[in-house]
Order: sequence, then C-alpha cells, then structure tokens
Amino acid sequence: MFKAIVVSDSEGRHRADLVRLDNEALPPGDVLVQVDYSSLNFKDALAVTGKGKIIRHFPLVPGVDLAGRVLQPGTSAYAEGDAVVLTGWDTGVSHFGGFSQRARVPADWLVPLADGLSLKQAMALGTAGVTAMLSILELEEAGVTAERGTVVVTGASGGVGSIAIALLSALGYQVAAVTGRSSNHEYLYRLGAQEIVERTDMEVEARPLEKQRWAGAIDTVGGPILSRILAETAEPGAVACCGLAASAQLTTSVMPFILRGIRLIGIESVRCPRERRLQVWHRLAATMPLPLLDALTETTRLESVGACAEKLLAGQVTGRIVIDLNR
Repeated sequence: MFKAIVVSDSEGRHRADLVRLDNEALPPGDVLVQVDYSSLNFKDALAVTGKGKIIRHFPLVPGVDLAGRVLQPGTSAYAEGDAVVLTGWDTGVSHFGGFSQRARVPADWLVPLADGLSLKQAMALGTAGVTAMLSILELEEAGVTAERGTVVVTGASGGVGSIAIALLSALGYQVAAVTGRSSNHEYLYRLGAQEIVERTDMEVEARPLEKQRWAGAIDTVGGPILSRILAETAEPGAVACCGLAASAQLTTSVMPFILRGIRLIGIESVRCPRERRLQVWHRLAATMPLPLLDALTETTRLESVGACAEKLLAGQVTGRIVIDLNR
C-alpha cells in the first residue's frame, strides 16, 4: 500500500483526500515508478482545490510532474532503479499523476534524469522549468540574443517567471521583471533581474504601437499585459506566450506583426516531443544555477498540499514548491 491524494467529484461536491492505494488501483502503463518527488504547479492547485475545471474525469490522482526510480520497467528502455522524470502528457489531468508514492505510466512519457541534477532539483524545475526553457529556446531560435537588448518576464514571482529570470540572467541577458508586489523586489533582483516593472504600468491600455522597449519577452499572464508587450517589443523581436494567469483574452492589432516583424510564439509543454524534451533537460541542467534553485524551493509533504495550493492561488507563494513523497 502507498499514499496518494485522490480528487473526486460527487454531485458537484469536490474532494481531495489523502488515501492509501495498492498497485491494482493504478491505470495501465509500461513502467511502474517509485515516486520520490513531485511539484505544485498552478494547474495542480486548481485541480486540488476544485477552483478550475482541470481534471477531465474522476476519481484522479493530481500532479503534473513526478520524479523517482523505476520499480518495474516493463520495457527494454529502462532498468530497475533508473532515475526518471515525467512532466506533461496530461498527467494529473486525465492520467493518474505525481501526488502519489507510485505511478504507472507509458515509457514514452518518461525521460532519464539529466546529468548534474538530483531528483528533487528536477522537480524544483519541473513543468515550470521545462516551460521556461522552451520559451528561451524559441527566443534564441527567433534571433533574440543577449546582445539585442532587454527581455521582459511577466508573472515574475511565479514558478515559470522565477526560473525564466534565473536562466536568462545566467545566459547573459538583461532581464526586466514585471510584478505587482513590492515585497518581492529583493527576491527578483536575487534571481538576476536588472529592472523591476510595476504590473499596474503594464496593465494600462496600449496603443497599437508604443515606444520600443523589449528585445523579447516571456509572458505567463496574457490579457492586457501581453497586449502592451506586443506593442512595446522592438523590431524584429519575439514574444513567447506560455500562460494565462491574468486572462485568456488578447486585444491587439496586426501592426506589431506587419510593421515591426514581431513574432508571437505559443509554448506548448504538455506534448513536447521527446527529442525536444531531452534538449530542454540538458540545457536546464547546464544553465540553471543550482544553489539559486535550491534557495527558491520550498519543500513540503503530501499532507500539506491542500494548504499550499490555497496559498499559491492567493498569490502568497514565490518560487517553487516541491513535494517530498517520503516525508
């Protein structure tokens, strides 16, 4: 028997219970994994609290990330004891996820733990790190180099934003961080931001084209802030769009695209192809300053996930929350 959080919904009543399961309760899959760590993402918080329609069927174990060791390989791709990581593939949404001491998943969803990372550090990065690095790779491939100018990051205190700032700074970029909390300024400077931009300034309705300020951007929030970023991005910049924490709506014009050649690039990390995923993890391990990653990580246990989820949704969390399944 092993511990897991199971989310259920009966006649509109949402529950997230800590229960004990056996292997027979797990869904089909090639590989049985002993899960050592998971992480708490925005999507997970919505799933646990029931404040967002994230889970597609009930009952389900939430948790979009997991890291651990192979118990039963079920395939020649892995051996017993191999350290593996899983992010995405609708884990914790339509397939049992990482808020469980065991998981059974298709082999193709797993990647080997990248050299230089511990299992805990892999989960401190998790989906947030994968999304941040995918965004950076897209900016690089669009020609947004460190020499081109400042990259602005929205949702700067959150998981994706925090890791994006640290990675960009480590790669030599000048970084501007957008935040609505003055209490987080010191934290953002410690991550590597050189400039703080007040969120309220970015929420002011933008004209179709504004003064060119940014070489590129990583946007996690959407809505009016993304509209302003597009209007302020310098020719021929690029904007990686990877979240909708503020709004799924976007009001803009074609002018940034046809007059300045701005590229708006969607970042989809859930079904990222395996080769790209391996590239992402290699770059994360090579680039992320690990002492800084450890410093921005809070570790909790499975029993505390509900309370942590409420804090995350209330905007009371900076950095990353890792769940130690063995505590």
